[in-house]
Amino acid sequence: MVGLTRFPDRLPKSLSITRLIFHSLPLRVLFQDLANTRETVVEEANKNQAVVLALYEALNTRDVRTVHKILAAELEWWFHGPTTHQFLMPLLTGASSDDSFRFEFDPLSITIFGSTVIVEGCDHSRSISWVHAWTVTDGIITQVREYLNTSLTVTRLGNSGQSPPSDYNPSSTAEITSVHCPSVWESSFSNRVGKSVPGLVLAI
Repeated sequence: MVGLTRFPDRLPKSLSITRLIFHSLPLRVLFQDLANTRETVVEEANKNQAVVLALYEALNTRDVRTVHKILAAELEWWFHGPTTHQFLMPLLTGASSDDSFRFEFDPLSITIFGSTVIVEGCDHSRSISWVHAWTVTDGIITQVREYLNTSLTVTRLGNSGQSPPSDYNPSSTAEITSVHCPSVWESSFSNRVGKSVPGLVLAI
């Protein structure tokens, strides 16, 4: 027979306290680190959103100086849509700072994925829908992807473990997305233009 070692029902008082301190300290530190990380992420997201909203305010008031302060000197710009709808670039470059240019970008929806800020809206007649995907780096906008009258689906590459934002509303087009590229956001104003529009996928 193999002898069984019996352990006392109660550990010595000093040993119990030592083990309690040893086990609880790392957990407390871990939870604190997680809380600090979450606060940092939220704070960064709020800052990125504030930068983008400040840009729209400057664009709509034709404040060219503020626009140039917010944008990187070498801004990467991608455009998808009818060439007649390239409204943003003249504003970014200051070429349309006069009152003769009437198109205004009024954000109706804002969603943030780290350094990427997705903004969506449409004109007052709802004949033109637009989506801007801004990349904010250290408080400066370094990239913008512009979509006019285009349905956009945003997917996350190789990180299916992360949950989508709280305002995510999945739809039928999300079903075609690969398991490794989960859909995390889809434009909603593109269906208001009253006609069929092309669809694109943006991977972040």
